[in-house]
Amino acid sequence: MKSIMNYVNGKFEEGDGKEKYEVFNPAFGKKIAAVREGRRREIDGAIDDAHDAQLKWQRVPISDRIKYLFRLENLLWNNLDKIAEVTTIEHGKTFEESKGDVVRAIQNVESAAAASYQIMGKSNKQIATGIDEELVRVPLGVFAVISPFNFPVMIPFWFLPYAVALGNTVVIKPSEKTPMSMEMIMNLISEAGFPEGVIQQINGGKEAVDYILENKKVVGVSFVGSTPVAEYVYKKGTSNKKRVQGGASAKNYVMVMPDADLEGSINNIIGSFYGNAGERCLAGSVLVTLDENHDRVLKAFKKKAAELKLGYGMESGTDMGPLIRKEHLERVENYIDIGIEEGGKIVLDGRMSRSAKYPKGFFLGPSIFDRVEEGMTLMNEEIFGPVASFYTAESLDDAIEVMNKSRYGNASTIYTTSGLNARKFSEGVDAGNIGVNVGVAAPIAFYPFSGRKDSFFGDLHPQGGDDNVLFFTERKVIISKW
Repeated sequence: MKSIMNYVNGKFEEGDGKEKYEVFNPAFGKKIAAVREGRRREIDGAIDDAHDAQLKWQRVPISDRIKYLFRLENLLWNNLDKIAEVTTIEHGKTFEESKGDVVRAIQNVESAAAASYQIMGKSNKQIATGIDEELVRVPLGVFAVISPFNFPVMIPFWFLPYAVALGNTVVIKPSEKTPMSMEMIMNLISEAGFPEGVIQQINGGKEAVDYILENKKVVGVSFVGSTPVAEYVYKKGTSNKKRVQGGASAKNYVMVMPDADLEGSINNIIGSFYGNAGERCLAGSVLVTLDENHDRVLKAFKKKAAELKLGYGMESGTDMGPLIRKEHLERVENYIDIGIEEGGKIVLDGRMSRSAKYPKGFFLGPSIFDRVEEGMTLMNEEIFGPVASFYTAESLDDAIEVMNKSRYGNASTIYTTSGLNARKFSEGVDAGNIGVNVGVAAPIAFYPFSGRKDSFFGDLHPQGGDDNVLFFTERKVIISKW
């Protein structure tokens, strides 16, 4: 069985922790690799190396730092299919979804190359007699990235290229469930010629996270995962005087108005709910209609959902892959049980839909609940699986009010042909990412991923725009008199 390696100071080496995490191919339910829990000595050593490397890296001119990113970008493009295949094998998503994961990562490399020039200073001559003043941005040191299983390539690249382009060094701890993709990326980082210690991978679970949060040489942590863990990372990180970006859970609403182009939008809506098997923080979860279009939307949605083909993501024609683990499959099935117990009407039961070709895989077909009401678990908690809940609102204003009661605020979408409806929705919904006739309101790399409420902990959001520049640098004012 393959052992996942750490990548430290330019070398691949196996960790020596006693505890091992198993990596599965979830379509086959088969163990394919193992990764050791990181030990404090290993992690502290990697951070020491990153600290030493940063002192040199920050002196490399910006134009030269960006050249490393350009080389990495070319390598990512040249190896796109290979990386996507590894992602599908360890995660379960379809090959096309995995390719999208890698392309989003590449877009962030491009965005980081552009954003890095914002570090250049501003100067004013003669602010007073004989006095000049200059504002510059400076890198801070070692940053850590703690990433989730669902987008093992894209999400680390929300942070990695920006941090290094701006003169910092980075230690990445990928999810112990999907570490193979990032191990492959480390080979490309080595091939791109990054100096030793600038970008490193360490492996492990909760203990590794704690060691990162406790290490004083780590100045900031970027995290994406569930709300309880994000809050833990935020509180522990900030108590140790670190900057923290904490992306967290979601409960995303998709509103389909009676005037919407349902025929032209239904595939897009289905993709929102069942793409990536529902394992993404921008997945649709609650589909909202008015009473007058409820039956029409439900009929079209159910028909398309029932047609989705389950299977191995590398197999042509597969629409939806498995869930990440058996225990996660059981967790989502438990939500279906709870929905039924609380009075939800199940009109499509994914538990009845398995992949006959892959009987040991962690498959769950699309599920649909109708007439879900406020207060139900299906309305309040993140499921992170292929379960859609229909809620009937009295009006658009009523729908917005219901959405804003949610503790989460990642994304909400409206389908409509009315500019008035779109504006009212966009201005009224308290969520960071708003879609108008777009099922997955995923910001392009040049914009921040703007979660709100319990979907985000921190002040500066992940991905492009000014937020990452502000997060990975600090301002310095230089006042000179001659």
